[in-house]
Amino acid sequence: MTGLAVFAVGCLLFWPSGIKRSFGGFCGSMFVVGSGLATLETAADPFLSICGPPRYSEIRLNLAQAVQGVGSFMAPLLAARVFFANTGTNVDGLRNVQWVYLGVAAFDGLLIVLFFLAPMPEITDADMHVQENEIGEYDPGPFRKQTNLFLAVMSQFCYVGAQVAVANYFINFCVETGRDKATSSDLFAAAQGLYAFNRFLASGLLAIPAFKPRYLLTAYLALCFVFIVAAMNTGGTTSIAMLCLVLCFESCCFATIFTLGLRGLGRHTKMGGSLLVAAISGGMVFPPMAGAVVDARNAHVAMAIPMMGYVLAFIYPLYVNIYKRDVMDTHRDTKVGIEPVVAEDKALHLEAQPSRVEKEHAGRPEVQIVEK
Repeated sequence: MTGLAVFAVGCLLFWPSGIKRSFGGFCGSMFVVGSGLATLETAADPFLSICGPPRYSEIRLNLAQAVQGVGSFMAPLLAARVFFANTGTNVDGLRNVQWVYLGVAAFDGLLIVLFFLAPMPEITDADMHVQENEIGEYDPGPFRKQTNLFLAVMSQFCYVGAQVAVANYFINFCVETGRDKATSSDLFAAAQGLYAFNRFLASGLLAIPAFKPRYLLTAYLALCFVFIVAAMNTGGTTSIAMLCLVLCFESCCFATIFTLGLRGLGRHTKMGGSLLVAAISGGMVFPPMAGAVVDARNAHVAMAIPMMGYVLAFIYPLYVNIYKRDVMDTHRDTKVGIEPVVAEDKALHLEAQPSRVEKEHAGRPEVQIVEK
């Protein structure tokens, strides 16, 4: 709710910025909006991952990201052809912008009320520790030893950086092949549509036991690398098609890296989720590097930057497939949160175990107290 509230405040700030016709005000308002969205994602992604049966965490987050992908596809179209269709450089166009953001703020306020009234569960570190014991019956150890998490953060940083770099220079790439900017924008919208569709497809595949999340992540990242290399070394329509396929297979990578990175963390889950969200900052690092190559050479050569991002991100799926298969598959196969009897049987099993005091006295001769 805090993230939604900050986002709503940012949208409301567009109104006075429009009245004053202040470019600085618009930039400040956009910064507040971005802060609200960052706060929201920091809370929402870990919550979706851990709130529910652990075996379905990838499916939950991928479905949520699929809905977000639909929004990414529809938002530019609605903005260009509906909300801001008649927006120009005059006062009437500016007023149209103000009303749109006011409507967004009102809808956001409604969401805050709904979340306040909804019985949303609070998940503590102790809850996550108990759940890990029910699944794997082991202690994750100190935070500094969570190699799986740290590699996931690195992979997420590189993957998101590569994803944003490809999206930022997609239109430049298409223009180099002879398309005009309008056609290039439509092609980018189509690629975004493939991106959203493949997220729904990946969610369906993850529901099939044979398609383990670690397998799907490995395959999708490998295909991203293959198609971006093909896009760099071809021209015309073929290169555009290859780059569209890169966006298509980027689909499930973010959500799957996120959920696999949280596996087995127990009481460290919240901290791990925060670090994985912070890894999105890779989207700030890679595009400037790609932009420098575009200025020096061209967009085709610049795709070498996201290509290296995919190579570095691929280290993590290799790690989980070689060294962490047991942890990943145990969480995938667990019945915790699905069969209610599991928790009851666990409690009965713990009650049936001898206590520490009973173990200490086991084997000792029984001492009888005789009254004199």
